[in-house]
Amino acid sequence: MRCVIARFPFDLTKNGVLESMKGVKPELVTDDLDLVVIGRHRYPAKQVGQIITRQDRRDFSAVEVLRAMTRLGFSCRPRPTAGPAPVADPYRRASAMLGVRQPYCQV
Repeated sequence: MRCVIARFPFDLTKNGVLESMKGVKPELVTDDLDLVVIGRHRYPAKQVGQIITRQDRRDFSAVEVLRAMTRLGFSCRPRPTAGPAPVADPYRRASAMLGVRQPYCQV
């Protein structure tokens, strides 16, 4: 499959990516990274992109790699987005969990 990563065209195949990643140890994965699952390992998207393109990580974005890996059939997990702001008051948090709307009163 033809992919464009960092403005350069690449002809990638699933078997080619598997072969390139064989024997590569995954870097430390934190919750704020985009991930690509290859085999039984979870790799940061930038690490995969660097290995398959042989380019510096600053030359491409993780989104480009995720798009290409998804099209090849690999499981990808984008960076988690921020959730709703936590409720500070414990009574409001409990009410929100129960789904009960409490009238606002100041103590």
